Amino acid sequence: MKPSSRTTALPQYSCVLIGVINKFQDDSASKEYLEELAFLAETYGLQTKKTFTQKLERPDKSTFIGKGKVAEVEAFVNEHKIDVIIFDDELSPSQQRNLEKVLGKKILDRTTLILEIFEQRAQTAHAKTQVELAQMQYLLPRLTGMWTHLERQRGGTGTRGGAGEKEIETDRRIVRDKIALMKERLREIDKQMATQRKNRGELIRVALVGYTNVGKSTIMNLLSKSNVFAEDKLFATLDTTVRKVTIENLFFLLSDTVGFIRKLPTQLVESFKSTLDEVREADILIHVVDISHKNFEEHINVVKQTLQDIGAGDKPTILVFNKIDAFSYTPKDEDDLTPTTRENLSLKDIKNTWMKNLNTQVLFISAQNKENVDEFKSLLYEKVKELHLKRYPYNNLLY
Repeated sequence: MKPSSRTTALPQYSCVLIGVINKFQDDSASKEYLEELAFLAETYGLQTKKTFTQKLERPDKSTFIGKGKVAEVEAFVNEHKIDVIIFDDELSPSQQRNLEKVLGKKILDRTTLILEIFEQRAQTAHAKTQVELAQMQYLLPRLTGMWTHLERQRGGTGTRGGAGEKEIETDRRIVRDKIALMKERLREIDKQMATQRKNRGELIRVALVGYTNVGKSTIMNLLSKSNVFAEDKLFATLDTTVRKVTIENLFFLLSDTVGFIRKLPTQLVESFKSTLDEVREADILIHVVDISHKNFEEHINVVKQTLQDIGAGDKPTILVFNKIDAFSYTPKDEDDLTPTTRENLSLKDIKNTWMKNLNTQVLFISAQNKENVDEFKSLLYEKVKELHLKRYPYNNLLY
């Protein structure tokens, strides 16, 4: 797939999704992962027509799924004129090539789909450069001669090291040069952004973090009385937004950052380093969780692990369960002896569990309906004031 000629997905384009069941993910987990993949596909602009799953001990080296499943997928996509086939797991370059050859359709894996969504969503030059770098780093080992068009961008002269050099090596060298150029460009942008952060003074800095689509931008708008773009789709926010917030007589900076997701491509984490610096350098984190999502506990763990990976796992944190207005559950019958699941727990049950078992501050709110927002602001005020007094002890007469 050529990054300079990517398909802009439109709603009329259709797709099928393919996941596996193995010792690492059972049938229930595979179903949930495919539901999230369908949401990613919708965000990209694709309509999911069918999902396929297969039990596999290990992926097929040639086509990831077995030959019989490939034939089943082929029959369906041909009969229903499907445009795109998306795998929930990462494909090797040879697997992707073989599948495209057999099925004759555009093949995406989860990583590629996330990268393409980021490309769609990137608005600023900074975000676009970050995404393009991540794309090229991911696609470099997948080159099969598809990058020859880039040779013309180098001017056409002096691009080959000798008559015996293979075309694919030339293409790889061209891409490596472009990667080096983009890295240098990002280093310059990172320096500028670091200077901007330094110039903000010594105000306490608070960062909103969380799984994608949990309502961070809505909370940003609520607290800062601004109009940050918020949408019920994944990765609505790519560029970090920073606003000055006032609660009573106290000022602090609030930043809204890109949402995390399961299997977030490592190339994106690296490319978005300067964006994630807002998280690393924050004094307080507000970890926002969608309490209405049936797998919110796994989302919490994904965010915690990502914070650890970027060196921000030990920050003072307020855990905010958002979307209590959308929360629902199914109470168990008295004679039901099956194990209790998340779907059987009431909001009161969850509150008792999480508020008793955690050392951090826990709140339950609805940013959309402004429920418990005063309690949220009050707690945030106290946390910021505590840090402010430590930093400026001579200002204690203000409180």
